[in-house]
Amino acid sequence: MKKIILTLSIVLLFISCKAQVTTETNTDSNTSQTISESKKSTIKYKTLAVNGINIAYREAGNVNNPTIVLLHGFPASSYQYRKVLAQLSNEYHLIAPDYPGFGNSDFPDAETFDYTFDNIATVVDSFLEQKKINSYAIMIQDYGAPIGFRLATAHPERITAIINQNGNAYEAGLGEAWAGIRALWKNRTQETENAILPAFSLEGLKWQYTHGVRDVETVDPDTYNLDFLRLSRPNAHAVNLDLFYDYQNNMKLYPKWQQYLRDHQPPLLIVWGKNDAFFPESGAAAFKRDVKNIDYNIYDTGHFALEEDGHAIIENIRVFMKNLNK
Repeated sequence: MKKIILTLSIVLLFISCKAQVTTETNTDSNTSQTISESKKSTIKYKTLAVNGINIAYREAGNVNNPTIVLLHGFPASSYQYRKVLAQLSNEYHLIAPDYPGFGNSDFPDAETFDYTFDNIATVVDSFLEQKKINSYAIMIQDYGAPIGFRLATAHPERITAIINQNGNAYEAGLGEAWAGIRALWKNRTQETENAILPAFSLEGLKWQYTHGVRDVETVDPDTYNLDFLRLSRPNAHAVNLDLFYDYQNNMKLYPKWQQYLRDHQPPLLIVWGKNDAFFPESGAAAFKRDVKNIDYNIYDTGHFALEEDGHAIIENIRVFMKNLNK
């Protein structure tokens, strides 16, 4: 009997030690995996002097991987691409600049920098050239579209693909929310400017992020709160009114951009929030006129579709980009 008890004790001790070793091994494996994932999603926050302006930008991923340039909208910054940067940096080189006057970039006085889309695109183009980035896909949203299409028409040979999240290039894509800005284009007065100012309030900015979403709780409050802080700086309203007014010049370039699409047929991924009051789904559908093969995806969400449907959109980007390299 004593022999049996002793034998059982040895067996139990062996099982216990083995379980302990297994647990320790799994813990080490999980730790290694966590460290590995952390390395994959490392985002660096940098600045680069471009034409006398310090441009802040976020960069992630291996520079030897295909590059995606992430072009933000109004009233945002590179912060709007935080999910993309974190989740795709293991496969792609990602770079997201803040435009002059936006995000953490310099905010030059309107007397020294003319706030037009032409000038902002020139700065972004110079930024990319200084970074020696001469082959890249662009992800465009809102203001990112007129900037991105200026890059594409200036350097069509550099654009490997276009990822379009509510970035318009057609008059059919301008929604009802443009009524106040159209009035500004028609007659820029103190009255028409004042009519737009609520868009710069905290509630106005929050509306831009939350309008049309299924669940408001999916929208990070830091988005509109950060934008509000930046728009509360001296002269920020005046500068952004200048850009609203200049947006009409983007419309004059729509035929040129559409011709670029017809001539070059860039690989195009549409990931569009259909409830966008500024750029409704009609703007997404319009691309079908000029691009033969589109990866077309519509989401039941609003203007900043990445907030609510980021994971699905990012997975679409991953598949789309992999298909380019087959």
